[in-house]
This record gives sequence, structure tokens and C-alpha cells, in this order.
Amino acid sequence: MNMRLAIDAMGGDNAPHSIIDGVYEAIEAFSDLSVTIVGDEEKLKPLLKGNKDRIAILHTEEYISSEDQPVKAVRRKKKASMVLAVNEVKEGRADAAISAGNTGALMAAGLLYIGRIEGIDRPGLAPTLPTIDEKGFVLLDVGANMDAKPEHLLQYAHMGSIYAEKVRGVNNPRVGLLNIGTEEGKGNELSKEAFTLLQDSGLNFVGNVESRDILFNEADVVVCDGFSGNLVLKTIEGTALTMFKMLKEELTSSLTSKMAAGVLKPKLKNLKNKLDYSEYGGAGLFGLRAPVIKAHGSSNGRAVFSAIKQARMMVTGNVVSAIQTSLKQEGDQ
Repeated sequence: MNMRLAIDAMGGDNAPHSIIDGVYEAIEAFSDLSVTIVGDEEKLKPLLKGNKDRIAILHTEEYISSEDQPVKAVRRKKKASMVLAVNEVKEGRADAAISAGNTGALMAAGLLYIGRIEGIDRPGLAPTLPTIDEKGFVLLDVGANMDAKPEHLLQYAHMGSIYAEKVRGVNNPRVGLLNIGTEEGKGNELSKEAFTLLQDSGLNFVGNVESRDILFNEADVVVCDGFSGNLVLKTIEGTALTMFKMLKEELTSSLTSKMAAGVLKPKLKNLKNKLDYSEYGGAGLFGLRAPVIKAHGSSNGRAVFSAIKQARMMVTGNVVSAIQTSLKQEGDQ
């Protein structure tokens, strides 16, 4: 199967250099992959120094910044690199779209140009986060929708479970509901009602999970509203950054510490890699009629490669079709 991905080359803190780096790594890794990079040709062409046979440029000088109001920007900047990348999917010229740019704008573009899967009320934003055993877990939603209803969390659970199975290779994924306690009946009305729906869903629902336990591989998929999920995501990122900053300060505070740091350096590097977002790809916008991946805003080349790999696996795994089938079966019951 030959596959083409459309990538916004102007979105993200390190664009376009990191985008091109990731594209070249992906082209070398996957012989079935072609890429359309969308952005300013004058800025992109000098960066294309290797094999260009499977790389095409879709030129535009317009882009959406992090300061732009998402929906207005998508409607007004119809030639923006992000919008054109998503439109390539809509027009059937690409199988999936990727951007490290404005999250809200990417969601708006996905909804306006690609549309929702029938039966999905609100798409969810779902990254894969690390666990202590390096297997990772899918968390959704992390900010696509600040408010949610119980049936939305049920839809997230179905989509996350299919993704965990088809893309991450998890057999019979365990689904957990983020809550303030593990006991049944805990939490607010949303949590209580969602618990009942998940319990009766036919999914491998393992009950409530607390945020302090999710990095210990308590579940393969954790569902929550976007407000709670975003808080969890940012807390995990902030804790990891703070921890390594504190370690660096302690290990460089004296000559003895520096000597100890030299001995521990390989172990510390291994620990950092376990927590490195760049190895886990981006956040999938689950619930759209084609794969759209939001790469981390500060993505380096490796993170862009991981996002491309993730998009490729969503396409080859027919994740969208599997979600559609699952929802139809759920509706027929």
C-alpha cells in the first residue's frame, strides 16, 4: 500500500527545520511513504538536501500562529499551511494530515474540512503517555472539549480502545475512568454516570483510576473530560521537566556531585528517554473521518518522525473504519 501524508511545515516552535528532519527520517524508514509538505517554498527548498523523490511541496506563504483565534483563523486564512494540509485529506490527495501548530485551529480545520464520524458527538484529543514499564497508555480527552457528557466519555473509550488495539498492538485494552478515587460511586455526576455506561459497554472496563496511578500502567486507555485531561497532561510534563532540572542542579553543585553524575549519566539518559514525548508521537484527533495528528508544539525532528509513524499506523490499521464499525455495532445493540 502506497501512502501519502500531508504535513504542515510552518506549524510549531521549531518549524520548518524540525519538520524537514522528521520527514527525511520517515522517508528513509518507510519505503511505501510519500509526503506533501505545505509551506513557503523559498524557506523549504534549501532544506531539501537529500532524496526528494517522494517529497512534494505545496506552496503557501500564509500560516496560522499560536496567537490566532482558532475558528476565525481557519475561516479567514484558507491558504494557511495547516488548512491546506487538512484539505489535502479532504480532497483525497493524502491519507492523513499532521501539524505541530495551533491545536484549536487544527481541531477546527479537521471538523470543517474532514468532518466527524457518524455517531461521534465530539472528537477527542488523545496522546500516548509513558508508563513505568515503558508500555504507555492513551489519555483522552486532553483539551479538545472542556466540557463533556457521560456519552462522550463512552465514545472516547471506544475510540481509545480501538486505537490501542490497532495501532499500539494491545490485546483487549483495559479502559479506566479518571477519578478522585477507585471506589465505585466516587466523583461528580459526570463520573458516576460515565462509570455506569462504561460498565455496561462490553469494553474491558477496569473501573476508576486515580491520576497518581496512571503512570504505573493501571490501564491502557484512560478517559476523562478535556479540562481534567489537560491538567493531567500539563502536570506530567511539568513534573518531568522540574525533576530533571532539580537533578541537574544537584549533580552539578559540587566536584563530588559532578563525579557521581559522570557515573550515573547513562542511567539518567535512559530515564529521560523513557519520559521523552518525542518517542510517543503526537495526539490523535479521534472521531474525525480521516486521521489527523497534532504533534507537540516544541517537536524536534524525532518527534515529527514519531508523529508520522503514528499517522502511518492509523492508516494501515484502518482505525477510522474500525471506529465506525464499533459504533454501528454499539448502536445496533
